[in-house]
Amino acid sequence: MTITTTYRVEGMTCGHCVGSVTAEVSRVPGVTGVDVDLAAKLVTVTSRGPLDDAAVGAAVDEAGYELTGRAGAPAAETSATPETPEAPAAPAAGLPVIELLPADGAAAGQADSCCGSGGCR
Repeated sequence: MTITTTYRVEGMTCGHCVGSVTAEVSRVPGVTGVDVDLAAKLVTVTSRGPLDDAAVGAAVDEAGYELTGRAGAPAAETSATPETPEAPAAPAAGLPVIELLPADGAAAGQADSCCGSGGCR
């Protein structure tokens, strides 16, 4: 019997992230395949039988990311009171504001550009 389960995973931003999650989840007993959809933040796991979600979550955590639940399941409940982010501190008078770019010089937000060296986590 083959079972396919899809999980939501937060924090992945590049090909290195995909490789890390794939490697760690592949080590979970019973897993026969792992497919990561970076854009959708989904990890689809094929297994020989039912998987222990906690074991998959621990593998994702070991890779440096957060499993937030099964895809299609309701997202975890959030606080009824939204948090208000603090305003960034203003630069000291007379100092320039510097924008930081990824190490490889690519535009921010592009897949595979978060860590030019492949060591983002």
